[in-house]
Amino acid sequence: MGHGGNVIDELVTDHREVEEFFGRIEALPAGDKDRKVHADEAAIELVRHSVAEEAYLYPAVREHLVNGNTVADREIEDHARAEQLMKDLESCEAGDPEFDRIVGELMDEVRSHIADEEQNLFPQLRAACPPETLDELGEKVRRAKKVAPTRPHPSTPSEPPANKLLAPGVGLIDRVRDALTGRGKHD
Repeated sequence: MGHGGNVIDELVTDHREVEEFFGRIEALPAGDKDRKVHADEAAIELVRHSVAEEAYLYPAVREHLVNGNTVADREIEDHARAEQLMKDLESCEAGDPEFDRIVGELMDEVRSHIADEEQNLFPQLRAACPPETLDELGEKVRRAKKVAPTRPHPSTPSEPPANKLLAPGVGLIDRVRDALTGRGKHD
């Protein structure tokens, strides 16, 4: 959940973790119940990651990049599409005919988003921000992920200050639900 380093290092490490979950899903045959477990694990990480980006990364993008508002708005739209797919996936079991379609769309959406961030956004941010700012953002993102929701909530606000105010309470409820149901825990 928290890896250390500046914001870019932190988020790239998150990207690699999500890709590991996707690889586990792809390695299993259709209908295998563990595909759902790995999809839930990926969703937990993706939601925490997205909430932290929306609370701290995208406001910094708006502030430091010349085209920051346009970039941040596009990134938030990507998150909204992925979040809706994760919400749709919540009600599917691995054997559900829709599971493979939805998880495939989610993987495509997230992989495209990751590629864009790593090839375009992160290099721009690294060039525009002093190292101390990137380090501070890394710490803020790590703190945000600790209290962030673990389930998709497409109707919640995606921009400060509302998202920063709501995330800890929603996150607590999600973590209690996860503990009671065993969601995100591999047997």
